[in-house]
Amino acid sequence: MKWIFSLFLFVSIGNLKAHQPDLSSTMLIEQEDNTWILQIRAALTAFEYEVAAQFPDKTYTSPKEFQDLVIEHVQKNLTVRFNGQDSMELLKPYVKLGHETNVLFEIKNAPETINSIFVQNSSFGDIKRNQSALVVFKEGFTKEQFVLNNANSHSADLMIKGNKFVSKSKTALGSLHSSGRSLIVIAFLSFAMIIFFWMKSKGRVAQV
Repeated sequence: MKWIFSLFLFVSIGNLKAHQPDLSSTMLIEQEDNTWILQIRAALTAFEYEVAAQFPDKTYTSPKEFQDLVIEHVQKNLTVRFNGQDSMELLKPYVKLGHETNVLFEIKNAPETINSIFVQNSSFGDIKRNQSALVVFKEGFTKEQFVLNNANSHSADLMIKGNKFVSKSKTALGSLHSSGRSLIVIAFLSFAMIIFFWMKSKGRVAQV
């Protein structure tokens, strides 16, 4: 396990110089018991910019106060729907601060059979040329990347075709600009680390 963590840190540190505030990742990961985890990953400066833009009259004097503003902002700008139903409730928010900052939510009671997924994440709408790489991780499905940007109102409407998700609109297709093409690989490694310590802090991981 230690060498995996070391590899993660080495790759992440190398990626920090290339990562840009206008690039982020949005990941929807299926868990057990119809539970999904949603992770948003972006540069800390991107969250700082959005908090300043959206809460000009509010100040924060501690990391906790900043985290609360980040959660409030993201919740207002994030929508997830399964099978065209009402927006899912985002539960148990968790913010891991760092040069690369992660925001996680838990989504419960998703339909057992999923035909379509709609995701909208406009959390970085104030940042010029902002783009977010969207990937849905579901068992037995291939990993396809979609792009959320100004052209598609930071949203993707996906349906199932065979064993993969496909976009109903061409505006969500394509690649991220610049260094964003490698963002998903680093984001998934980051997710594995964050979810491990998140679950451990809640007593869901057995102590060894």
